[in-house]
Amino acid sequence: MTAGDDHVAFVAAMGDILASWNLPRATGRIYGQLLLNADPVSLDALGSALGLSKGAVSTSVRELVLWGLARTIPQPGSRRLLVEAAGGFEQLLAASHERTRAFIRVLRAGTRLAEDDHAKTRLDEVAGFFESYVEAGDQMLRRRASISMSSPEPE
Repeated sequence: MTAGDDHVAFVAAMGDILASWNLPRATGRIYGQLLLNADPVSLDALGSALGLSKGAVSTSVRELVLWGLARTIPQPGSRRLLVEAAGGFEQLLAASHERTRAFIRVLRAGTRLAEDDHAKTRLDEVAGFFESYVEAGDQMLRRRASISMSSPEPE
């Protein structure tokens, strides 16, 4: 497999992953491309690199910005924007936690509908498992934040 093939596979995999979060596959592909780019890139260049329409690129970039996964950079004297990947692990984990919290709320609501104690117990166990996952991730995020706040700024 060539480096170009690996690049295409990575971008496609990011599209598939974000699609599993109910985001458009194009949004994930754009995020994958942004993660690989060394520098900010124009929306036109993204569309050209990925074979996407201007509308698909614009919509996807807005979605990534809303999720905190990308930022736009206005160009002085122009309406054009450059875009780059923002953050990384923390934003992805936080986004995953929001989806998981929604799942937990549904599980907890289902407890009221369960037919018997066995079904209620099962729902409680599943919800508890995912609550533990979110709590562990939140602890990791807090540790990373405290480490980055205590680290000296590079000169």
